[in-house]
Amino acid sequence: MNSIELESIITCPNCGHRKLETMPADACQFFYECEKCKVVLKPQSGDCCVFCSYGTVKCPSIQAGTNCC
Repeated sequence: MNSIELESIITCPNCGHRKLETMPADACQFFYECEKCKVVLKPQSGDCCVFCSYGTVKCPSIQAGTNCC
């Protein structure tokens, strides 16, 4: 079984700012404020969290193959 990655680089679609973040292991993150432009990101349609939409690594629930929040 593969280990679950908890770090993902999230990229703001508004300004392109990238930041390495630690994902919560037991919950989805629905909102994320870009530290550079202050835009609040929300998941895109069909995604469960901001990491699935804007991160380099999908959230832990998706990685594990379970239903997300």
